[in-house]
Amino acid sequence: MEPDLFTAAAEDRQAKDPSASPLAVRMRPRTLDEVVGQQHLLRPGSPLRRLVGEGGGGPAGTSSVLLWGPPGTGKTTLAYVVSQATDKRFVELSAITAGVKEVRSVIDGARRASGAYGKDTVLFLDEIHRFSKAQQDSLLPAVENRWVTLIAATTENPYFSVISPLLSRSLLLTLEPLTDEDIRGLLRRALAEERGLAARVTLPEDSEAHLLRIAGGDARRALTALEAGAGAALAKGESAISLATVEEAVDRAAVKYDRAGDQHYDVASALIKSIRGSDVDAALHYLARMIEAGEDPRFIARRLMISASEDIGLADPTALQTAVAAAQAVALIGFPEARITLGQATVALALAPKSNAAYLAIDAALADVRAGLAGPVPAHLRDSHYQGSQQLGHGAGYQYPHDLPGGIAAQQYAPDAVHGRRYYEPTRYGAEARYADIADRVRARLRGEED
Repeated sequence: MEPDLFTAAAEDRQAKDPSASPLAVRMRPRTLDEVVGQQHLLRPGSPLRRLVGEGGGGPAGTSSVLLWGPPGTGKTTLAYVVSQATDKRFVELSAITAGVKEVRSVIDGARRASGAYGKDTVLFLDEIHRFSKAQQDSLLPAVENRWVTLIAATTENPYFSVISPLLSRSLLLTLEPLTDEDIRGLLRRALAEERGLAARVTLPEDSEAHLLRIAGGDARRALTALEAGAGAALAKGESAISLATVEEAVDRAAVKYDRAGDQHYDVASALIKSIRGSDVDAALHYLARMIEAGEDPRFIARRLMISASEDIGLADPTALQTAVAAAQAVALIGFPEARITLGQATVALALAPKSNAAYLAIDAALADVRAGLAGPVPAHLRDSHYQGSQQLGHGAGYQYPHDLPGGIAAQQYAPDAVHGRRYYEPTRYGAEARYADIADRVRARLRGEED
């Protein structure tokens, strides 16, 4: 039996007792117009609109589709809408449990359905990044010959996790994280609609704000928490889901943190200043507050990368590598696992030796340029590869450093207006002490002085 996405048995069970299904399932959009967020993908005539038969032209020009976005942004939801809106066979596979055998079974079934009944097949493949190269290769003939229309979902960057031949044969659609307003609208719809909570409970403003924080842009998480809170309130005989009830139901304390207001900037500032001050425990406290409040992990990662250059610099050249690696890992794995990566990076940065010399150096150079201290590039440094450049004196007298002892030529590099100015003043902290010694020796050699 093929793994149909929504079996007749499941649909019959839900029809008999809608409350038997989780709230997140019951509130799945039935049409594209009910989809929350992703408006950049839902404009009239968009590939998704054509995929469900709106606007003509077939399913996105019969192209296969890759849906890339964070968890809870609607990848499975969009697949569900397609299954409801088209008369095509709709089959689901999960890369977690399926292999080449299952893929070939679906493809063979699609070819039989097309030949015998003229019925096209849409294959929804979740977590495609978990497929190996060989497993992804097995999809190519079906995609290229259009035996199936593939809708593949991934939370990881497809340019790294999907093979190039499959990527080039598919239309890549990027889903954006849902905003608080998107989640708020979904919560209020779930509270009011008959298929949801049917107005049996209300959600006060402070409870709603807490649900938005813990959702972190994940619609599924928001609805799951709302359902838990509603169940707890009704069990107590209460008509309103109080903040205390929400906290009890989701086992998480409400964090006083407004991601759109002063607290957002205050806590972020405190995190960076704690790292700068080498207080690893305070830094971890503020990081935890940001995580618990549902802060975008990419925002945190960006702040850590800035701190690595601004506050640590060459005192520990590996700090930026650590921060960049953390940002890449966060983009690939997301929460909750990303908390570990962010914690590791925060500890490394807080305990690293500190220097803002590189930060001061570029700002000093920029100040001179903005003040008009520029001037022409010295003639011997100008490009001499085009015809007529030598007649202009370009390149004349240039000394090639690789031909000289030590690889340093005693010649002028800066324009006359800033010749001799020192922007980089290294500290003697950590690894930067070595750079300080190197800078002194190199500057002496450039002036033609012996070591």
